[in-house]
Amino acid sequence: MKIAELFYSIQGEGILAGTPAVFVRTSGCNLRCVWCDAGYTSWAPEGRDISVGEIVAYVRERSRGYTVVTGGEPMILPEIVELCRELREAGQHITVETAGTVYRKLECDLMSVSPKLANSVPWEREGGRWAERHNRLRIQYDVLENLVRHYNYQLKFVVARPEDVGEVKEIVGRLGAERERVLLMPEGTDAETIAERGRWIVEICKREGFRYSPRLQVDLWGAARGF
Repeated sequence: MKIAELFYSIQGEGILAGTPAVFVRTSGCNLRCVWCDAGYTSWAPEGRDISVGEIVAYVRERSRGYTVVTGGEPMILPEIVELCRELREAGQHITVETAGTVYRKLECDLMSVSPKLANSVPWEREGGRWAERHNRLRIQYDVLENLVRHYNYQLKFVVARPEDVGEVKEIVGRLGAERERVLLMPEGTDAETIAERGRWIVEICKREGFRYSPRLQVDLWGAARGF
């Protein structure tokens, strides 16, 4: 499967923030978020083909028990099912990071679903050539409903402006999701932006009963890769 990078770090976001984990970052995505912080897996995909066996060997050597499969969009790769099965056999707690546009049945302890809000649509980037496709694909309620129904899940939303919360509430309401499983996190690639937006996002979380998610990787390393 095409892999952009393998590395050992800490989980920066969501309910497991701060947990040491091996990251398996797949390359390739069916969306094109304007603010994507891993453009080398979407806008300009990089990586090399690595076998599932090689990936699992890397995980076994370094992991303290947690593996995060992320992207890009790992759910578009057929090998993801085999990879997760092998990670389970290796005794890993498995988190799968997905935008929630593709459903697959696989081994997973935490399905980390990040539906893309309207703030993600690249209306102007690269002349807007991806905008209509992205906007059409970014919310797939049938897929989201299946993910929420069949997996232990968290719903993680990237928030850039206060008005984004109306869309969050619409999605959460339609899915019937538990509010304590809904996390809001600030969009940004530097610690200053994260802190500035985080202050008003925290107030929204307090009002709505959502959880606030840090972005520790940005706080610690900015936009650097592989940390």
